[in-house]
Amino acid sequence: MKILTVDIGTGTQDIFLYDSSLDVENGFKLVLPSPTMIIRKQIQAATARRQPILLTGGIMGGGPCAWAAEDHVRAGLPVYATPSAARTFNDELEKVERMGIHIIPEEEAHNLPPTVQRLELRDFNFPLLAETFARFQVSLADLAAVCVAVFDHGDAPPGVSDRQFRFDYLDDRIRAKNSLSAFAYHAADIPASLTRLRSVAQDASALPCPLLVMDTAPAAILGAGFDPTCAARERRLVLNIGNFHTIAIRLGPGGIEGIFEHHTGEIDRPRLETFLRALADGSLKHADIFNDMGHGALVYHASPLPLSNPGWDLVVTGPRRSLFSGTPSPDLKPYFATPFGDMMLAGNFGLLAAAADLLPADLSEPLRHALSSSTRRARAPWDMEE
Repeated sequence: MKILTVDIGTGTQDIFLYDSSLDVENGFKLVLPSPTMIIRKQIQAATARRQPILLTGGIMGGGPCAWAAEDHVRAGLPVYATPSAARTFNDELEKVERMGIHIIPEEEAHNLPPTVQRLELRDFNFPLLAETFARFQVSLADLAAVCVAVFDHGDAPPGVSDRQFRFDYLDDRIRAKNSLSAFAYHAADIPASLTRLRSVAQDASALPCPLLVMDTAPAAILGAGFDPTCAARERRLVLNIGNFHTIAIRLGPGGIEGIFEHHTGEIDRPRLETFLRALADGSLKHADIFNDMGHGALVYHASPLPLSNPGWDLVVTGPRRSLFSGTPSPDLKPYFATPFGDMMLAGNFGLLAAAADLLPADLSEPLRHALSSSTRRARAPWDMEE
């Protein structure tokens, strides 16, 4: 059984191919530039050539590609976008137009002259990944499932804060099903408001196997739990410091006990430590984070988590975990999780764990066993059955 997992962030897209004929640590992996970084470089190249660009496709991760498009406009060069592609920058198209981007209908886009550079926006490009693996004699023709994670703010109604809308979604999912895998969906079950996840499903509509999608933040928290030291703690505070977003979730025997989500660029280590202590002792308020330009915070379990306990109660993962480098504070002992020996793939392992909850039993049971077993014989790539 093979399951392809793709965790798409701002800086990188992390790809892991689970193969039941291999030990998990021997699964094939790639860490590549994220789609938004690829589009950014393509726009920058067009800017250097003084060439107009047309953006087509659907909603994908913004950030770097949006900044490059703004630089293109500032350079006095036209940027055209179809409505579906323009929503990458903002769900409210009038705000995209105020960026200087010309939104044109699909049929008009076909009539632009060939001198306009055409760039397709998409988070998930399965044909490209299949071709890449094939060059290394690894086939993706027999996949049992594909799992993709992206961060989705959601399509907030006009006048509603994107930050508040995102956090209300997190709260609703936790109250409905207190489990990190509550943030994973079969393609047909994605809520209408999660437009980026739905765009991924559209990109993957031709797949011959089931597609599961998930939010990147809970996926990373879930995956970090496969680190043996992390897993040994019945209650713990897990922090994922991403390139754009930082999320902390307090976990206990009953599930999620508390959560906050912030923007990584808006915080430094002292403020982050203050928020973590407050989340641990249960005093953190939604306004503490939201009024600090973050998404928000909620505490669901009144019993404090004493971080001064012996052992590692604060677990840290994510590409910006260096924010916690240096001498630790006396009451905070950060443990840097490396599930299956690889911090960068925490989100991928979280995707696999969620897949074990969502897939049929004939697929989920062997997957669950592979993820949980620590006594199996190590199997090398040359042991694979042809």
